[in-house]
Amino acid sequence: MKSTGIVRKVDELGRVVIPIELRRTLGIAEKDALEIYVDDDKIILKKYMPNMTCAVTGEVSESNYRLLGGKLILSPKGATKLINEIESK
Repeated sequence: MKSTGIVRKVDELGRVVIPIELRRTLGIAEKDALEIYVDDDKIILKKYMPNMTCAVTGEVSESNYRLLGGKLILSPKGATKLINEIESK
């Protein structure tokens, strides 16, 4: 786990502000949903990606491809972009 050196206090309603620098870096916009996980004594926040969301384009569709045992979801357009990028390397 990588430390950012940023410390925030929990307010009286249990809220914590995620700094704008982190939100920009992680692509978290205002009103985006976050999933909350617990791992031993750690709280993990992850940008919520509904099932069948393409990892490349962000398109949500039941016709997207589920690859690597469901760990990678690609739309046809996302798969094409990925193949093109791999072939150009």
